Amino acid sequence: MATIKDIAELAKVSSASVSRILNNDPTLSVPKETRQRVLDAANQLGYKKKNKKVYDTVMTLGIIQWISPIEESNDPYYLSIRQGVEEYCFKNKIAIKRVFKTDVDYLNQLEDIQGLVCIGKYSQEDIETYKKICSNVIFLDMNIDPIHECCILLDFKNAVKDVVSYLSQKHTSIAYLGGKEIIHDKLYHDQRKEYFERYCKEYNIDYFISEETFSIESGFNMTYELIKNKKLPSAIFAASDPIAIGVMRALKQYDIKIPEEVSIIGFDNIETTNYTDPPLTTVFAPTFDMGFMAARQLFDAFKHNENISPIKILLPCFLIERNSCI
Repeated sequence: MATIKDIAELAKVSSASVSRILNNDPTLSVPKETRQRVLDAANQLGYKKKNKKVYDTVMTLGIIQWISPIEESNDPYYLSIRQGVEEYCFKNKIAIKRVFKTDVDYLNQLEDIQGLVCIGKYSQEDIETYKKICSNVIFLDMNIDPIHECCILLDFKNAVKDVVSYLSQKHTSIAYLGGKEIIHDKLYHDQRKEYFERYCKEYNIDYFISEETFSIESGFNMTYELIKNKKLPSAIFAASDPIAIGVMRALKQYDIKIPEEVSIIGFDNIETTNYTDPPLTTVFAPTFDMGFMAARQLFDAFKHNENISPIKILLPCFLIERNSCI
């Protein structure tokens, strides 16, 4: 039987996009050609969507998204994580109670859940509150150190090492353009920046760091500042694909050729990166898989009447070479 992953591979799009297209998600904005390609692939593989029926659910899973619905709609990274959780729940008849941390009285909406997925960044106070609601909690995309809870995140260390190693072959100066994430007025430590600095020093690369938000606008603004101050290096590593897209827009506005004059690498591998000009070299981040894995672990714990053990799980990332680098 064909799966969503099979369709994604054939149509050359993400599993998250396939799931949203097949479920007629009204918030999804994709080219008509992409939508048709997915539908054609589903037909070719004989994919049959199960008719919706009323089932007795075996478990109720809570999902907390740390950003607002509007922010999520503009952030493919966190949206993809949530879609991974919901895809697993859909396949296994698990009921969902989804809330956003910005919702009024969101905690009271999480009554009678048997597992909780927390997407994003949270304070120690938040963690303690959620543990009172449900004993089985998994935190996604949050590094908890020392490890006292279960968390799943990306292997930023090796991902960034691959980026710096790749760029060091032809570049001696690299800019890191990132974003800042705040938890209760405290800056969250971004491992991408930490490892970028470490490996630039190891490879004897001159580097520059600028941070705003993980958005296209910030990518444009940070690049404009580099151009204006005549600090533009021959390579830029953007900590997210939206930042990288903003970088490309700024460089094109000032007639700076990509990749002949400036090489660019992004991070996430969102679908749009296939259609930038030129197509963006980026790091594939398995965000959908992160969410899927979290739901599976909580469901397994529920079935065996067990508690989740404190553990940190790192998911590998890999570099996708396209045409924005030389």
